[in-house]
Amino acid sequence: MSTFNLGLFLIAFYVSASISNAAVFDITKYGAKTGNVDISKALMSAWKEACAATSPSKVVIPKGDYSMRAVKLQGPCKSKVTVEIAGNLKAPADPAQFKGDDAWVKIENVDGLTFTGVSGGGTFDGEGERAWKQNDCAKTGMCDALPYNFRFNSLTNSNISHISSVDSKLFHMNILGCKELGLDEITIRAPKHSLNTDGIHIGRSDGVYIKGAKIETGDDCVSIGDGTKNLHVEGVTCGPGHGISIGSLGKYPKEDRVVGVHVKNCTITGTDNGVRIKTWLNSYETSASDLHFEDIVIDNVMNPVILDQAYCPYNHCKAKISSKVKLSDISFKKIRGTSGSKVAIKLICSGKLPCQNVELADIDLKYTGKDGDAISECANIRPKITGKVNPAACTLKGNDLASSS
Repeated sequence: MSTFNLGLFLIAFYVSASISNAAVFDITKYGAKTGNVDISKALMSAWKEACAATSPSKVVIPKGDYSMRAVKLQGPCKSKVTVEIAGNLKAPADPAQFKGDDAWVKIENVDGLTFTGVSGGGTFDGEGERAWKQNDCAKTGMCDALPYNFRFNSLTNSNISHISSVDSKLFHMNILGCKELGLDEITIRAPKHSLNTDGIHIGRSDGVYIKGAKIETGDDCVSIGDGTKNLHVEGVTCGPGHGISIGSLGKYPKEDRVVGVHVKNCTITGTDNGVRIKTWLNSYETSASDLHFEDIVIDNVMNPVILDQAYCPYNHCKAKISSKVKLSDISFKKIRGTSGSKVAIKLICSGKLPCQNVELADIDLKYTGKDGDAISECANIRPKITGKVNPAACTLKGNDLASSS
């Protein structure tokens, strides 16, 4: 059994034990009704009693369409809790109704949580269109002023499955401070023009397993922040969006290192980027290592493979000083498909801390344009080449830095 499947099995075993005999807390017994009636108080009341139960319990949201304001489901709980969602929920469209709340649904400090959609339910519609029009991140650099659809904080031995997050006002799902957390068959949908709507963002977490997610959004499908360790991403379809990204890293002081990221068997279609590692210019010191992208299908992606240590969106860098993020032990393997840009592989490392031990293996990327074949671009890197790599590594700006084995 692979490390990925073993991790998911152990999480599923832990959270499922004894749930079959769980006490049921149905939100309709606490006053919840379908339609335009806010169910937030009913859900939090049901959660409070379930969380206080000394044996496994289940919170049930029955079939139907519900309206809900911001909710906080907090632990620690006395036993395992399942939240079973057969209904579909809609958020207030007006961001002003979230004043003081950084998320529509926040769940934190829970061990042994199961949060799952059933019977065709489990859709959370964030009604984000009005919020996107108010998003002035590009001008101000203040990119976190709107609520996320979900914040999962400090969950352990837990599983989230069969949930659909639609049109979030900002990030769809934020995973922070979690250990041994599985996300299975998650669906995320938002149009390409939705600003800063990252699909799943992970930070300061250890042992997160994402499998079978289908993500269409206006920013990174999966974004990986500081302090992430032992992350496994498998079977994700991404597009539209900005691809699957590690970073951006180094923007803030005292960022924790990133160690052990494995992205495998994913398909990326029509995105601005494919698989990407990005660190800020003029960054603070930190590091990222043991980063691996393997068996990735690329379909008309603008920047299929990109390692960018000169990241500076919206021209917000005060000085053009080399990144101080140390990158090492990185591989891009079995990546194939079509590039919408002529530069299909771009490896731009820091002049202060050149990348170490970067491998390109069995890559075949064809340019869809009519002005020649795909090329690659490198700076401050000496990649190891294994098998056939097309386009040839480092055909621009540093062809002499490439080594083969």
